[in-house]
Order: sequence, then structure tokens, then C-alpha cells
Amino acid sequence: MRTLYYNGSLYTGDPENPEAGAMVVENGEILWAGGKPGERLAWEEIFGEDVPEHKVDLKGRFVTSGFIDSHMHMVEYGKLLGEVSLADHTGSLKEVCDRVKEFIKENQIPKGTWVCGRGWNQDYFQDEKRFITCRDLDQVSAEHPIFLARACGHVVSVNSKAMELAGVTRETTQPSDGRFQVDHEGEPNGVFEENGISLVKDAIPPVTIQKVKEFILAAQRALNSFGITTVHTDDFLSLNGVDYEMVLRAYRELEEEGRLTIKICEQSQFENLEQLKEFAGKGYHTGAGTDYVRIGPLKIISDGSLGARTAFLSEPYADKRDTRGIAVLTQEELDQMISYAHSRGMQAAVHAIGDGSMEMVVRSFEKCLEEMPRQDHRHGIVHCQITTKPLLEKIKELSLHTYAQSIFLDYDSKIVESRVGRERAGDTYQFGTLFHMGQGLSNGSDCPVETPNVMKGIQCAVTRTSLDGARTFLPKEALTVEEALASYTVMGARASFEERKKGMLKKGMKADFVVLSENLLETPPDKLGQVLVEQTYVDGICVYERH
Repeated sequence: MRTLYYNGSLYTGDPENPEAGAMVVENGEILWAGGKPGERLAWEEIFGEDVPEHKVDLKGRFVTSGFIDSHMHMVEYGKLLGEVSLADHTGSLKEVCDRVKEFIKENQIPKGTWVCGRGWNQDYFQDEKRFITCRDLDQVSAEHPIFLARACGHVVSVNSKAMELAGVTRETTQPSDGRFQVDHEGEPNGVFEENGISLVKDAIPPVTIQKVKEFILAAQRALNSFGITTVHTDDFLSLNGVDYEMVLRAYRELEEEGRLTIKICEQSQFENLEQLKEFAGKGYHTGAGTDYVRIGPLKIISDGSLGARTAFLSEPYADKRDTRGIAVLTQEELDQMISYAHSRGMQAAVHAIGDGSMEMVVRSFEKCLEEMPRQDHRHGIVHCQITTKPLLEKIKELSLHTYAQSIFLDYDSKIVESRVGRERAGDTYQFGTLFHMGQGLSNGSDCPVETPNVMKGIQCAVTRTSLDGARTFLPKEALTVEEALASYTVMGARASFEERKKGMLKKGMKADFVVLSENLLETPPDKLGQVLVEQTYVDGICVYERH
């Protein structure tokens, strides 16, 4: 069916035709976008006898291309929606423990059943600013194994019951690519970092494919409500006992059933070269798949998070001089994985937050591209937070894409100077500089690290100020509203080599678009986060409407 959307204020994202008042959609594709906002058009003069019979009055509302979250964890987000969410209960250690205890009681969880959650952050605790330990959680329950991830996901706190089921004792060997903390007597204290988390996570019973599908459906309902139409999602290692084949099968079955309302670009994470070779050997590569379920880049984790002090720095942390964080992979391991992916025509996207980690990643990309030159590789760095001037120069020289999360400024502006020192902090979170390099900067949430609220992400990108207005960090690195929109639309499409299919409202593009309550170009910067999503369309079909 051919549909005319008229009387709107369309921000197209197309430099040659940046605004329009109407557009025509048929079979999930935009056939035409034109006119001016507020302009009355004689449709017969434009379309002749082909005037669309179905017309939708946009009532003057602001319309833009559907939002693309270019880095998140969709399956994990859907799972979390049914678990203990601690994001709004992190004012103190006691508040966290009380919320978990309340959750167990509310849901009448049987003894022996795992209780999982996420969202605590010791920097927000008003009593003791420390990690949660097994002693804290043993007071919640000694009969339920408890597994609580910090907001960043790079640290987990568990109780003694969880360690008992996992078989973790003082005799357990420390992993080389992570660690678990011990108390003054040498006993594990319930805090697990980076790949040390798997020591406990592997004891959690695996889920069925039906459960994975339920997680996806729960997540996409929430994502559509934020105006998100495409996600670049890292799912393969999200759930215990669930491999990449099960994740891809779940997505494919939902697509075949006509139940997907989110387009998936899978950031394919593997822990080692052998797993990657098996994946590639089955014919998987960047771009394989359909418009709804496609393989994206190889995803690699090279360090941790700044909040947990596991991001790998080139120098010790300013507020904890005995650590530089954790390098999850050696230089050789990084070299091998990136080189292999590149040789198979795969894109690579590497999680790197600390400058020490980024230096290693950049060396790997540089070596790979010297040995096997390729112009339009679109390899990139996910997060790219603690940068330096030499690193920025190398990122430009190597044409590396940046997968940024401007929403991180809400929290990280509180801690970055204390973590790395004021002088070093001046070269961090250089999103404006990276955007203007022209190599590509897309935006996302790293959900469930942060809620995938695009409006709040845009506000942080434009103001460089925390959402409560308390802290402004390096305002010279701010994006304009138009640039912020590009980072959530056409730049996200570019990150997956799909800029000719989506990311703008123009002829030939997919009809993925969002209708907002306010004109973003006229909204005060500090009010952008309050703009509401009225409707979300995917392939011309309304998949969300605010009531």
C-alpha cells in the first residue's frame, strides 16, 4: 500500500534536501520526500494520477530517521527486564541489599534458585563506596545463590551460596584474563572481575531457545518505545550455556514468524582465535544475512571499565596507584584475531576504554593494514574514552570508526578526573574531535550498562552536561543537534555498511522513522532528554505508539 505522510516537519538527514514536509512510502521503502514544513501542496500536481489513496496527517510533528543504537547487548537487556534492576536502587549498600531481598519475597523465588540482577554502582553509595561482597549478600540470603553485576558488567558480586555451587574456594587458581578478590585471610570475598566472572557465571543453569526468544521480544518492545529501529548488538557470550548458533537461530525464527520489529546487526564476540575460525569456517562473515538479521563485525573485549578501574591504562589510576586495570588479551592474541578477521573480509570492533588498551588495539590494526591494505575496512574502537593526542592522530590515520556512548557522560563526568587525573582527563571523551575527523562516529548506549534512551543520549552529546545539570565536561567536544542525530542515524548505518539503505529519509531508503513530540532543532539543549517518542515505524509499519 502506498501511503502519503504529510503536514510534518521532516528532518531527512540528507545534505542535499535536509528538510521536507511530506513523504511517500510503499512496500517498506521511501518513494519520495519533499515540500517544506508547513507548505500546502497540490498532490495532483506532484503525483498526477498516482496520488496515494492512504494519507497520514503528521500534525506538524517532527519526524526523523529511525534511531540506530550502534552498540548494546539486546539479549542481555531482555533478560534483565525480568531480573532485579538495581539502577534506581543504588544509593547505598543497604538499599541494594534491601531491593534484592524484596525481589525474592515479591516473586516467591524458591530456595536454591539463582537470583540475578544488575545496576549497582559503588560511586553512588552514600554509606561505603566499595564493591558489594559475599558478606553483604549472605545477609540477604544464604539459601539463594545471588549474582549481581555492577552497572558496567565488568564486575560481579555474589554470595557464598553462589561460590559454593560454582566450586570457588581459596584453592581456585586466579584466571589470567581476570581475577577474583580475596579478603585478608585469603578467602574469596565474592567480587569477580572481567573474565574471572565466568568462574561463577558458568554455574548458572543454561536457558532454552524459547527463553532467548522471550528475552529478544521483551527487549525490542522497550527499544521500539525509544524510537530505535536497528541495533548493533553483542549477544554471543551474554548467556551461560547459549552459543552463537542458538542466538542466531532465535533471531531467525522470530524473523520467519514475522515477530521482529528491530533490525539486528550482530557484533560477533569470541574469546579466542579458535572460536572465530570455527565461526568463519561455517561461512559467517560481515554482511551475511538479511535486512533484519545480519552478521556485523568481529567483536573483541580488550579491557574493562573505568568505573570498576579495570579499563587498562598506560599509567596507574590516579585514585588507586597500585593498578593500571586489566588487559584481557595479550598483544599477540589481539594481533592474531584482528589479522584473521581482516584476512576473511570481516570488520573488527574492539572494546577499548583505557589508553593502554587502545594503544595495543591501534598497534594491531596498524600491523594488519600494513600487511593487508584495504581501503574501506571500517574497523573500529568501541567506547574510545581515555584517549591521548597521539592516539587520536592514529585513529584518523588508520580511518578507524568510533562507537561512542555520549550517555556515558552522565556518570563518567563524575569520576573521570579522579580516575586519571585532571591533566590526562583533558584529552578524554573527544567525541566532537572524533566526529569531525570524518572517519565515522556512531552513537549507542551499551545497554544494559545504560538505558537505551536516545533523547537523553542526544542531550548529553549536545550539552556535555550530566542529566541533573550538576557537571559539564569538556564542552568544546559537544556535537550540534544535527551531528548528534547523524550519530544515531546515518553514522550507525555507515558502521554496518548500510548507509545506502537506512539512516536518512530520502528516496530508496528503508521507511524506518520516528515521530517525536517536539522539534529537536528548536528544543532547548537541556530539555532534549524530555522529548517523547510518539510513534516508531519499521519498514513503514507502526511498531510503537505512545498512549
